[in-house]
Amino acid sequence: MSQSERTAPRPARHIERKLTAILSADVKGYSRLMGADEEATLRTLTSHRQVMDTLIAQYRGRIVGTAGDSVLAEFASVVEAVQCAVAIQTSLKVENTNLPADRHMEFRIGINHGDVMVDGEQIYGDGVNIAARLEALAEAGGICISGVVHDQVKNKLALSYEDLGEQTVKNIAEPVRVWRVVLELEEVRSPRSEVRSPKVTGTSPVGWASLTVPEPRLLSQALFFS
Repeated sequence: MSQSERTAPRPARHIERKLTAILSADVKGYSRLMGADEEATLRTLTSHRQVMDTLIAQYRGRIVGTAGDSVLAEFASVVEAVQCAVAIQTSLKVENTNLPADRHMEFRIGINHGDVMVDGEQIYGDGVNIAARLEALAEAGGICISGVVHDQVKNKLALSYEDLGEQTVKNIAEPVRVWRVVLELEEVRSPRSEVRSPKVTGTSPVGWASLTVPEPRLLSQALFFS
């Protein structure tokens, strides 16, 4: 073997990329719950995770990773990612009614759609990081989505959304447009609006209540198409 052959640089490894919908979730106040009762918290987490895992599979998602109280999943469809998030929050709200108020376990969920790097079963990149930042902006039991996600679901799902504007988030170069998914009978709490969220009027095709949506400027209306 010649010297040139021995020292020739190896070709750069090809990095696989893809577009995907990313769902990031964790428990609000997990440390407090663990500090109060570790065993009870672990039982509740296990029970809630069983609900979440079942729904993620039902909406054709894939769990990418879990660590402690956090869940990272991906979906081929943005619509199904949001449907899954709503189903998770609705189902866990019911699960929590079986627990004392101070033992309720509520997840925050963030959803983004973006380009990610693929390494085996794992995904990396700003697309994932933004989903995690959206999760951190969500309230307990709530869902925050990026502007990209909102653009794709606003005319496809019977939901309303509160515009939280552009948010500067950690380690992301540009501000991220954030929308909050308004669930059930929540009040839209923007100081710019006194509008309350719509009331339940029936049952939607995905098994949770469809909504009659008012027309304030801060809400984006969407309907299922048959």
